[in-house]
Amino acid sequence: MKKLSLLFVFAILSIQLSVAQKKSNGTVYIDHPAIKIVEEMTEAFVKGDTAKVASYLADDFKSYNGLDTSTNPEGQNKESFLKSVLFWHNSLDYFTVTRTEGAYPDAIEYKKNNDKDVVWVQTWEDIRGIHKKTGVKIDMFSHRLLVVNKDNKIQTEIAYFNESVFDEIGDSFVNRTNGTIYNHHDNINTVRKMVYAFEKQDFDKSLSYFTDDARFYDINAPYDKWFTKAETKTNWENFLKKFTIVGIDIVGYPDYLEYEMGEGRDVLSWWKFNLIRKSDDKKIELLMHLNNRFDADGKITSMSEYYSSALLYAK
Repeated sequence: MKKLSLLFVFAILSIQLSVAQKKSNGTVYIDHPAIKIVEEMTEAFVKGDTAKVASYLADDFKSYNGLDTSTNPEGQNKESFLKSVLFWHNSLDYFTVTRTEGAYPDAIEYKKNNDKDVVWVQTWEDIRGIHKKTGVKIDMFSHRLLVVNKDNKIQTEIAYFNESVFDEIGDSFVNRTNGTIYNHHDNINTVRKMVYAFEKQDFDKSLSYFTDDARFYDINAPYDKWFTKAETKTNWENFLKKFTIVGIDIVGYPDYLEYEMGEGRDVLSWWKFNLIRKSDDKKIELLMHLNNRFDADGKITSMSEYYSSALLYAK
């Protein structure tokens, strides 16, 4: 009985401590005049209406990059922010800022340290557009914190979004090289040997040019479906049950692209597969494009096949 009484006391204390740890510091609103102000300003921003945007901003307005690591960031003042309105409007086609699906803005009226009666509005939005000069697509999430003062003017904005897309835009203003294209290279030789071993139905030799963990993709398979080396051998064996390989001819010449960015190594090649369908002895010429990726040791790490499977089964 004493043990049960102690358990009861501990349970009551636990509930009291849990309640004691919670303390309200204001109210969160799903509908609020401050939200309306922020969204109307954003709509004017997208339209490039600097006069209307200015009407929503306090004279001492400041906008900050939430990812800025400076000790004392200066931010954008009102004049600079209005210039950015025109910059975004003039730089992008199809420019939109919309609520992220499933999200909505909040207005928060804090109690503590809020002697100036400001309201914080936080938003989750999608920023989209196509850069007019470079064609780079902007499709990114944005989170903003905005302070609306008691005069219903936006006093502060802190914006968080992924800035990496702007690096791509900046890099696209000038012509840049990204490696070397070879029309003769040992990796090209490897692809030829791999394909012709397949032509001779020597699948073990053909697959020996791949790494053990190589991945294989067929354009006619689901987008995210990659096959293993073992699965590919089975697929090839099943292919031979339906088709006879008369011969495989190279079309044009392969290119080996050795990229500077990411140290990519790809051989692009084009082929004509001369086949006979066993079910009706129909002759088929199947055009195929292969993309083979290599590692630094000259082994193939992946292969993507591009062809029309409809040609294989057309009557």
